[in-house]
Amino acid sequence: MSTGSSAASLAVPALPAGAGAALRRSTHRAGRRQRLVSLLLVAPLLLYGAVFFLLPLAMMVHRAIDNPEVREALPRTAQVLADWQPAAASLPGDPAFAALAADMAQAQGTRAVGELGRRMNYEISGYRTLVMKTARRAGTDAPAAPDARAWLLEVDPRWGESAYWSALRRAATPYTGRYLLAALDMAENDEGRIVRAEPDQRIYLDILWRTLSIAGAVTLACLLLGYPLAALLVKAPKPIAFAIMLAVLLPFWTSLLARTTAWIVVLQENGLVNALLQAIGAVNQPLALIFNATGLYIVMVHILLPFAVLPIYNSLKGIPPHLMRASSSLGAHPVRGFLHVYLPLSLPGVAAGGLLTFIVAAGYYITPSLVGSAREQMLGYFVAFYANNTVNWGMASALGLMLLACVMAVYLVAASTLGVKQLAGIK
Repeated sequence: MSTGSSAASLAVPALPAGAGAALRRSTHRAGRRQRLVSLLLVAPLLLYGAVFFLLPLAMMVHRAIDNPEVREALPRTAQVLADWQPAAASLPGDPAFAALAADMAQAQGTRAVGELGRRMNYEISGYRTLVMKTARRAGTDAPAAPDARAWLLEVDPRWGESAYWSALRRAATPYTGRYLLAALDMAENDEGRIVRAEPDQRIYLDILWRTLSIAGAVTLACLLLGYPLAALLVKAPKPIAFAIMLAVLLPFWTSLLARTTAWIVVLQENGLVNALLQAIGAVNQPLALIFNATGLYIVMVHILLPFAVLPIYNSLKGIPPHLMRASSSLGAHPVRGFLHVYLPLSLPGVAAGGLLTFIVAAGYYITPSLVGSAREQMLGYFVAFYANNTVNWGMASALGLMLLACVMAVYLVAASTLGVKQLAGIK
């Protein structure tokens, strides 16, 4: 057969006119259906993340800056004070006094007055008493507009002090940075400048440092104890490894409250630990092992140890055992082989376990409350205190955001140093 006839027989027949465009449209529709199916498969996960993570986070941010109390209880006063520019020892004009008297008379007996008093007490101690006193008097003998100034000064002379009006004006804005500033031990003064808070109010940065210090110490202890335990799980015979794994996983099967309460029984003065130490003659008197820093570290390390052991164990299990034998055959000391071969290969698990332990420890609340003293309370305790006891959602949200920002900063530093794959436990 000739070359020309062979080429003719191998030639691809030409497509009919418009067939190429139809093929492209068909391929595009098939790809679109595939993308739609993929989107539908991940839609429940996206919905779960939006509802249970993004929405609460957005609500927390809104709570941290929302400032509705004055505008709801004193709408006319807030409107008048918006145009007032306070100066040193100055008071607003008569319209502000008239608006305040009218708003107090209208709001008397409502929940808004209580919310107003609580909010203003954050600005100046004793402001709540002033608000409630004025509201009660306004409900019985509220004056006409021309006599409002004299009436308010007669109710309480503090209405003649510019500090109370300046505080009312600051609290009358729709949004406020007060809670976020307070979480950083800062405040806004009467002139609108950002200054450091009063010495007796500078507590939150110390609490934050205490929280991060405790979380860091607990994380380090969990890694130092968890690494040998994970290595033993890998090397031990199956029955022994099963028993060790059962002991590691046991804390996950019991309530956090039950575990913490059990440690109180074990570590108290008449508990098992002190009884054993006295029985063997190690101590003459019971040691203070609970309701202090010692008890807090013991209990937190025990509870959080599985968060460090399991990622490390998963990483060590994937290291081929012949690598250490090869380093030994090449003349490397076991310590050198561990430092240069075994440890670097296990870093993904160490990084993942350390970060997970730190994040969980930084947000702890129940355990420090039960086994620690007042000096060991972490930031989570104060978030719960403001949310449950004083119902100050703004301060609780601001402290929560500060803790979240610190944890994210730690994560970003770790990710930039070790890499995201390392933190995810991926080699």
